Amino acid sequence: MSTTTFPRIVATDLDGTLLNSAGDVSTRTRQALQAARAAGAEIVFVTARAPRGIREIARQAGVTGTAICSNGAVVYDVATDEITHSSPIEPQAARKVAEALALALPGIGLGVETGRNVLAEAAYTRRVEYDLASYIEVESVFDGDRPIIKLLALSPAHTADEMYAAVAPAIGDLAEVTYSGVEGILEISAPGVTKALTLDRLCAERGVGAGDVVAFGDMPNDLAVLLYAGAGYAMANAHPMVLSAAGHRTLSNDEDGVAVVLENLLAAP
Repeated sequence: MSTTTFPRIVATDLDGTLLNSAGDVSTRTRQALQAARAAGAEIVFVTARAPRGIREIARQAGVTGTAICSNGAVVYDVATDEITHSSPIEPQAARKVAEALALALPGIGLGVETGRNVLAEAAYTRRVEYDLASYIEVESVFDGDRPIIKLLALSPAHTADEMYAAVAPAIGDLAEVTYSGVEGILEISAPGVTKALTLDRLCAERGVGAGDVVAFGDMPNDLAVLLYAGAGYAMANAHPMVLSAAGHRTLSNDEDGVAVVLENLLAAP
């Protein structure tokens, strides 16, 4: 990162990173974000959440502008509540991925994030409390013509690490496979769709180099962003893979780790 100016983009994950364990933006974190904005930085949420899952967080944080959602598959304008770009999985590719999942992990449950709703087959039993109104029960996630922004795979009998190890080789280059902290859930996007690549495109549009980005995250789906940024910070509560690979560390999400880094950067001469 440039040593002479404050970073131009602050790219932060939400759950387990910017948000505390209660799912809130602390007063200290909000103040640090506002100070970063005053110093000229753009705050970009880079999250696995769908757009509907960030509106209240953006209000708490006092953040407007662009958010990268659904692990990079959606670019969202917070102020206008509009999806400005999306990169869905082609239905034929998604079906091939589903077949590979079923072979690797029999009994797996499938869901689909459409960008506005979640389609849930009977075996996909996960429900997110803040998002209950968005679930649509379906016989098959492939019925109809709704976009497949993310294919979601649930296996209550396995950890996400175990699932990833079992299915990633089988899926190969058909799709991007990752996970974001929920046990027994894999999140699958179109080939080449990641948080980092979408952030890179956003930076290019703004004429910002990776060296002028500071990033924060805690889970495997954040790692590419942390490695992309001029300074990538793993939270103290991060997944072991992230802690071992990220170039920097900060305090946990419950200790305002994002705010601590921003305050230090703001105080630097």
